[in-house]
Amino acid sequence: MTSSPIAKPKTSALPQEPLPPICDFLDLKAQFANIREEVMDAVTRVMESQLFILGKEVVAFEEEVAAALSAKHAVGCASGTDALILALLAAGIGRGDEVITTPFSFVATAGAIAWIGAKPVFVDIEPGTFNIDPRLIEKAITPRTKAIMPVHLFGLSADMDPIVELAAARGLVVVEDAAQAIGAKYKKRFVGTIGEFGCFSFFPSKNLGGAGDGGLITTRDAELAEKIRILRMHGSKQKYHHDVLGTNSRLDALQAAVLRVKLRHLAKWTAGRQGRAARYWELFALARVFEFVTLPSVPSAEYEHVFNQFTIRVSRRDELREYLRMKGIPSDVYYPIPLHLQPAFKGLGYRAGEFPQSEAASAEVISLPVYPELGDEKQDLIVGAIKEFYLGR
Repeated sequence: MTSSPIAKPKTSALPQEPLPPICDFLDLKAQFANIREEVMDAVTRVMESQLFILGKEVVAFEEEVAAALSAKHAVGCASGTDALILALLAAGIGRGDEVITTPFSFVATAGAIAWIGAKPVFVDIEPGTFNIDPRLIEKAITPRTKAIMPVHLFGLSADMDPIVELAAARGLVVVEDAAQAIGAKYKKRFVGTIGEFGCFSFFPSKNLGGAGDGGLITTRDAELAEKIRILRMHGSKQKYHHDVLGTNSRLDALQAAVLRVKLRHLAKWTAGRQGRAARYWELFALARVFEFVTLPSVPSAEYEHVFNQFTIRVSRRDELREYLRMKGIPSDVYYPIPLHLQPAFKGLGYRAGEFPQSEAASAEVISLPVYPELGDEKQDLIVGAIKEFYLGR
């Protein structure tokens, strides 16, 4: 991709009104159609039991997802945000402590840190992967630093070995934000099992999405797992006996039942997303628009990307997005404003220009549809429209 001025596209006039969408950005209805009977059977099972809070369904899901991820322990909770909060609390992190993380992420990453009274300390990203740059972390460590929170953004693992090695040398906890990356691998290990904690989200748009909010924490430490179970239940192990101050963050049995069904299909869906991503690479190569478009970067074969998003970097991003909208092609931007420039984090004192890679990414990224049911014809239209925007007919 070049930063030099680019001529206006030589395209024909756009319609005065947007064309009907050629597809959804994410088609959950198509996914549901393929598993409808399984899901409805699971929901009926829970409804007939009238047992909705934790219980057998949640325990079964925790065991099944732990086995799927090769994790020692898995604890369900109410959301991916709560997963981050509970992990930090279980690690003993609180007011006055600092946690190093990335400014190019969803707000919950830094929000969870701030919510417990700790301070998010930002480190810039690698431009190719969008993940935290391990080479910059050590300079951000202070006597108050207690943890590092790498984010496996868009379904690609951060470079974990140097992060884990640095954390071990400095006595820091590693809390993996794997909200977008369930099933992703780093050197044959599933993300979420590399640090002390792995935090997952089951928001409906995730690769493993529930019928509402839900989250999960993985850990290899039995004592930490038990601590999280207590924290998610108002600090109670025995009814009406509260050893610590906790919160209400239980995974509903209905969500667990739905997720148990979907977990059985996750590997197939992951392969479908990877297949769609591979086809995008082929189509963009044929389109010959690499002067204007940079595709997602996978550092090596030791990384397995699960493509929660297919995010590209482009010249004239906002113009392109409007062009696609008028053509009936959905897209989204994750994320248009890096966290250090969000009003909610104004009190941290960061200024524009401090994290140039994150700021550049926020101005250039655009995400395209990448779900298994998308279809070849729709991908052809999407890439064709992008080629038309930059090169004309």
